[in-house]
Amino acid sequence: MVDEKASQTVPTMKILILNHAFYPDHVSTAQHATDLAIALADAGHEVTVLCSRHGYDDPGQIFPKRETWKTIEILRLPSTSFGKSKRWRRALDFAALIAACSARLLFLPRFDVILSLTSPPLISFIAALAVPLKAHRLVIWSMDLNPDEAIAAGWLRENSLAARLLSWMLRYSLRRADRIIVMDRFMKERLVHKGADEAKVSVVPPWSHDDQVRFDPQGRENFRSRHHLTEKFVVMYSGNHSPCHPLDTLLEAADRLSGDRDIVFCFVGGGSEFPKVKDRAQKMANVLCLPYQPIAELSASLSAADLHVVVMGNEFVGIVHPCKVYNILAVGKPFLYIGPKESHIIDIMDGNAGANLGYACEHGDVKGVLSAIGHGRVEAEAKSETTIGDRFSLRAQLPRMANVITAESANTSHDE
Repeated sequence: MVDEKASQTVPTMKILILNHAFYPDHVSTAQHATDLAIALADAGHEVTVLCSRHGYDDPGQIFPKRETWKTIEILRLPSTSFGKSKRWRRALDFAALIAACSARLLFLPRFDVILSLTSPPLISFIAALAVPLKAHRLVIWSMDLNPDEAIAAGWLRENSLAARLLSWMLRYSLRRADRIIVMDRFMKERLVHKGADEAKVSVVPPWSHDDQVRFDPQGRENFRSRHHLTEKFVVMYSGNHSPCHPLDTLLEAADRLSGDRDIVFCFVGGGSEFPKVKDRAQKMANVLCLPYQPIAELSASLSAADLHVVVMGNEFVGIVHPCKVYNILAVGKPFLYIGPKESHIIDIMDGNAGANLGYACEHGDVKGVLSAIGHGRVEAEAKSETTIGDRFSLRAQLPRMANVITAESANTSHDE
């Protein structure tokens, strides 16, 4: 909920949110966009959402074309549904959705604020073109960074014509934005380096899903019993499986521990790399793969782990931001971080050294991962629950986010 005192000082606004996914989709960006939209609507603002009719991870899932939910007007757009099995399929889906969004924007009324997220990639460019014709102000909520992500993943050559064009589109969006919200200091540094006005950039970490995520002892036991995990030590990677979060080191550790009947590696979620994980898991008796869990079951699945895993690719610091760490902190479970020595995860660990949040290893350090898992097993019974989750809760971070969006009404200049 937005702070009542703050909401009384802000006039009612018409706010348009652009994002690939929204309620009832369960992907992380949909959940965060939904949380924010509810908070803004509860504060009295008129909120409209433009998103896809297709499920983010399952394009075969079709949502209603239009609905009003919790006073939020949701307009879902038609697009292609080729899926994520090939990069060209994914690119076509993104292009079709951007085209549909562009066309729909032409027929919408004028808003006070357009809030653009970053999925599909560079949807913020369409939002920037719409200002000032369709809105007084543009706010960009950068949950990832493209074309940097595509270049780091090897999908796009850095000096190619396409990369240069997309980079120009990003810089144009940054110049036109009145506010830019980023998730960590590394992303801010990247955007400022690209020419964003540092004074316009606010760092607001994403939040845990307070209403759905908490330690659930009964749910833990039910989940573990249902999936034959009772009395096992469960190492869990839960979330998006993508090239940004390479799992090779973790899978190699699982392979080396395949003879240990008391440990199970559980991979929960979806994404372009999930089929590869499932294929490899077929050869290992100690690996369990499960699809994304419904939000109502999220507490149970996260509570079922004894040791969570958070992964950040070496090249992706400041480009992506694994939000799963906040839900892990909310359930109070330790985690194993696999990634570079400088990242927002290390910032959290170093800033809360006394809380003993978990362990950190670099990619390729299979021995270190095995050692961390060993320590985790020894400490599992004695380890107290972590208590810093409140710092990254919805109640702590959401008012900050809403205030950035609703502050500075329509008097900001758009001169380049």
